[in-house]
Amino acid sequence: MTISGKAKVAGLMGWPVSHSRSPRLHGFWLEKHGIDGAYIPMAVRPGDFPDALRALPKLGFRGCNLTLPHKEMALALLDRVEPAARRIGAVNTVVVADDGRLEGRNTDVTGFIENLKACVPGIDLRAGPAVVLGAGGGARAVVAGLIDQGAPAIHVLNRDIARAERLVNDLGAPALAHGWPALAGLLREAHVLVNSTSLGMTGAPALTIDLAPLPAGAVVSDLVYAPLDTPLLAQARARGLAGVDGLGMLLHQGVAGFEAWFGVRPTVTEELRAWVLG
Repeated sequence: MTISGKAKVAGLMGWPVSHSRSPRLHGFWLEKHGIDGAYIPMAVRPGDFPDALRALPKLGFRGCNLTLPHKEMALALLDRVEPAARRIGAVNTVVVADDGRLEGRNTDVTGFIENLKACVPGIDLRAGPAVVLGAGGGARAVVAGLIDQGAPAIHVLNRDIARAERLVNDLGAPALAHGWPALAGLLREAHVLVNSTSLGMTGAPALTIDLAPLPAGAVVSDLVYAPLDTPLLAQARARGLAGVDGLGMLLHQGVAGFEAWFGVRPTVTEELRAWVLG
């Protein structure tokens, strides 16, 4: 679609961004809704991030998504941060307000929960404990979502237990911090297992854990979506467990940002999923 000089512009800041499927996601919606606009990937080094972020209003941008390593750094640079993003300690969506100020939001919580519900209809997160691997920005969104959905206990495991403890201290009960050696014991009672680390991602080390202790009926979710079918999900499905890939979270978290930037609320469909997978 041809864009004009009046085009609405948004984009993605990260380092790197070449792996991201967000441009395909937003490009699909722009085309589908006939919007005069563009969504641009912007590879921004960490040292250049403050200047790049503050330049958005001057360049006429409606806003942008943030990905690694900028999600947490952005908190100190924005004019306004919504309470949910402040609580999580990470921003993934920036909106340029009408007055030119930068507003920070976090749509990862909604993305994670909506994806779970779409892939496992009827899932009740109150039914048992959750185990979350990792303690970064993705884990914070996952834990916040599980708390809001009434999970009775959320066990956060990280090789650096101090980082898990910081997450738990920030988000509160019923989250609990553990070191990696506690994993096998915690899996025996887990209703949901979530991998929020980059382990298993293309180019990263594999996530090597034994899912044998998981009870029948447990749900395994992997936030990694490149590759789509990670070894963790393959192992879960081989055991007859429900597996939830990370692509759906990306699709669902993009809805609110697109609406804020381009004025239309899009929907997540199988056609969209197929297009983004390319």
